[in-house]
Amino acid sequence: MTNLIKVLYFARLKESLNYSTEDMDLPAGVKTIAQLKDHLAKRGEAWATLFNGQQSIRAAINHALVGNDAIIKSGDEVAFFPPVTGG
Repeated sequence: MTNLIKVLYFARLKESLNYSTEDMDLPAGVKTIAQLKDHLAKRGEAWATLFNGQQSIRAAINHALVGNDAIIKSGDEVAFFPPVTGG
């Protein structure tokens, strides 16, 4: 059984990773945003730099801002982006 999700990367994440979107079969054991970040950090140096917890990366599931403990379900759209500042 597959657990397909769509992952979107915005702003400097998109530029650093050369990815804007990907379809991903959610790996076994990855059920939260924090676990997905850990999984992505293992892809290589650029990924680790962004997703190892040293930088503030915000997440949204299906267009709603969520915390690291948010549960990801099959069919969800997960977006990652840097914090937005206003002025």
